[in-house]
Amino acid sequence: MATAVATHAHPPTSTGLDHRKIAIWAFIGSECMLFASLISTYLIYKGRSVVGPFPHDPCSPPVCATALKPILNIPVTSVSTFDLLMSSLLMVLALAAVQRGDRRQARLWLFGTAFFGLIFLGFQAYEFTEFVHAGFTLQQNLFGSTFFVLTGLHGTHVAIGVLWLLSLWMLDLRGRLGAADAVKVEIAGLYWHFVDVVWIAIFTLIYLIP
Repeated sequence: MATAVATHAHPPTSTGLDHRKIAIWAFIGSECMLFASLISTYLIYKGRSVVGPFPHDPCSPPVCATALKPILNIPVTSVSTFDLLMSSLLMVLALAAVQRGDRRQARLWLFGTAFFGLIFLGFQAYEFTEFVHAGFTLQQNLFGSTFFVLTGLHGTHVAIGVLWLLSLWMLDLRGRLGAADAVKVEIAGLYWHFVDVVWIAIFTLIYLIP
């Protein structure tokens, strides 16, 4: 009877995979197309802003290397990037802990992952605040429009992931996240790793490539 109920609750697909995994992979596929279109838009309009600020110094040294100050703070963003990448490691540890039924470790790593996500969002809020004070806004130029839409949407995805992880953490606190529920953490992990991979692409294309 218990087996029948479990099968009815989470029926397998024709692929043999849990339908929730199929759903998250389909969602990630659609998100790939969304971010690919936004990144492509940024690259198309890159360098076409008539007025500053600019992401990097638009002049070639030594002619006018100090004429315009680039707006991006690469050292600060590098720290936030490292923080987000380390959160993926914590996500892996959280899944492993849930799979072996170690609830204490599961709670620790789930909260740690969410906390690292909050740190990343804090860095992004600080960065955006500094940009606004420097006169760099969504309406300032083409770079501002494409930059804020792309990074802001990614930040929204991180915020959603943090809420998702905290929900799982609460389930564990209530004793409702055992080894049999590991697929719930695995699905959240797939989403979180996707968000991290997208940020690697954004960081490389916007911050590192002049």
